[in-house]
Amino acid sequence: MQTAEIHQAGQSAHSINLAPGSFHRLLSTAALALMLAVVWLIMHRYRGLDNDAQIYALQALVRIHPALGTDLYFQHTSQDAYTVFSPFYASVIKLMTLSSATLLLTVLFISWFLVAAWMLARELCGRNIAWLSVGALIIIPGAYGGSGIFHFSDLYLTARLPAEAMIVTALTLHFRGWKRLSLAIAAGALIVHPLMALPGLLLLICMSVRRETALLGAGAGILGTLGIALAMQHAPEAAHTLIVMDSTWLDVVRERSQFLFLNLWSVPDWKVNTQPFVSLAVTVLAVSDAQISKLSVAAIVVGLAGLAVALVASCVTPIAILVQGQAWRWVWITDFVGILLLAPTVMRVWRDEKCGVLCSILTVIGWTFSVVDGLTFVSIALVLWLARPYIPDRSIPYMRWAGYAVGLIVAAWVAATCWTILTSATVGHEPPALAKLRGIMRLDVSAAMIIGFLWHWLRITRSLLWLTTAVAVLLTAVVYISPKSFDAFSNAGSPALMEEFADWRKIIPPTSSVYLADKYDTGEFAWFALDRPNYLSPDQSAGVVFARATALEIRRRSRVMAPLEKPDWKVQSSLRDNHKPTDKKASGYSPLTAQSLVSVCNDPQLGFVIAKENVGFDAITHTPRGAWKDWNLYDCRRVRSLDPRA
Repeated sequence: MQTAEIHQAGQSAHSINLAPGSFHRLLSTAALALMLAVVWLIMHRYRGLDNDAQIYALQALVRIHPALGTDLYFQHTSQDAYTVFSPFYASVIKLMTLSSATLLLTVLFISWFLVAAWMLARELCGRNIAWLSVGALIIIPGAYGGSGIFHFSDLYLTARLPAEAMIVTALTLHFRGWKRLSLAIAAGALIVHPLMALPGLLLLICMSVRRETALLGAGAGILGTLGIALAMQHAPEAAHTLIVMDSTWLDVVRERSQFLFLNLWSVPDWKVNTQPFVSLAVTVLAVSDAQISKLSVAAIVVGLAGLAVALVASCVTPIAILVQGQAWRWVWITDFVGILLLAPTVMRVWRDEKCGVLCSILTVIGWTFSVVDGLTFVSIALVLWLARPYIPDRSIPYMRWAGYAVGLIVAAWVAATCWTILTSATVGHEPPALAKLRGIMRLDVSAAMIIGFLWHWLRITRSLLWLTTAVAVLLTAVVYISPKSFDAFSNAGSPALMEEFADWRKIIPPTSSVYLADKYDTGEFAWFALDRPNYLSPDQSAGVVFARATALEIRRRSRVMAPLEKPDWKVQSSLRDNHKPTDKKASGYSPLTAQSLVSVCNDPQLGFVIAKENVGFDAITHTPRGAWKDWNLYDCRRVRSLDPRA
């Protein structure tokens, strides 16, 4: 196979099949783009102010409401000190409501990321195959790191989204020959989200130098990091600029964010992070295109270097800047490149006479069939490809039929599962047909089959009527599904919500902290409904890795709240306890009593408590109808004045 075979195949197939004219080409492009839009809308649902999106929204709101800056999250060093995303986000919020700004920016950045990925794939393997590459990015979750928390192209707004889009844009420019501009954009992404941008910048640098130089540089960096860690371990007093986490600080960080430490990763975590390396090894061996090979090798080098540096921070010496730097995040770029190049890799492998069919099917299954161990299937494909020279010619038919057999087994499973989904009752507020379609597409492997079939049909059809019909149907589907995929649009921070709690806002001073006695609270209510600092919440404790003082204060406040709830920052212990077969998963929350209210109000840092229970102390009850009807606001100053024990 010649070096540019994949690229030429993608371009020539497109030009041959779309020969009737530019209008035919336009319709085909529109149909393919709408196909991917429909798949994205079916498989993904906007999550609003979920997870880290709350923290980034808070960081933006503090620019608008400075009193929020007294929240514990901002009292010491936090991730907000390393990004320019917050002031940009705040400027958009000023033009509209918080929820509208969040939705707009999320859609904008995800669209930017996917368009940039399509352009990158087009440069690498041709316009035609680029649609399949983006389809793979939509279907495959893109997981990396530990605990199943992190995915590139999240469905909620964080600084990671624009940083990832900038890196993919920089890669596209690199392969178009604008290398200086690509480096400038990647460097600019460092001030948006340095942890996500750094591996992209390192990837560009690796591709800009000789392969030997890149390997030597990566090895030197790892050895240098190890040397510093060992020196700090044996002579910590010699350090003036580097801080080693002490046991007290380290215990809190490990409990709250166990995914930061590779020695705490589970076997499934390691499998998820190893799979893209194995897949890219198949790409390097099977695809002879120089650009694809260079990108794949560089992605492997960067990812392995990140894991090595993270291992040093986890297993040798917990130097604060190394733990905070989270070098394990570098695997995201390896994962992204592995998924982006999956389509050209499979198409090239399929053409091999000996084991192409079996290897390509195993690779696709490994990435899209969650029922099986993905790493095992991709690894078997790699081993078979390496063993090709030793496979006798008489075994070729058996290898081919083995591949078809595996494909038929998976197809039969998909058919049976789809039948179960179609014939089962639906639960939820969505139309039954859409709910069933989501269930089918979220099998991943079924979505891959559907995209493959539609891509092939849209590519070979010459009928303008059929293409026009396809565009009309797909456009209708986009219009119909879109509102149902973005129904997480919330009223957080809206004037209506602020007005609903105007009476409480008048009573609570702007800098007074609020605690919501509810097991489901993540900090959203105090920040976005009351516009007040939070006393203690799970999301708020995300800053423990950046400041020792924050970690100690989180631990102290959780002890204050012991009468009401278990420490919400002890995630590792909770996960361990919940996996014990004899233990029931307790909520960890105890209803408020007069005694527990007096106890928690003993802390002068706590200003107000909100709870469902009315235990006296002149509680101010929320009377309007809605989710918060009959909830009560307690002023800790009043509690202390009425009960001297407080």
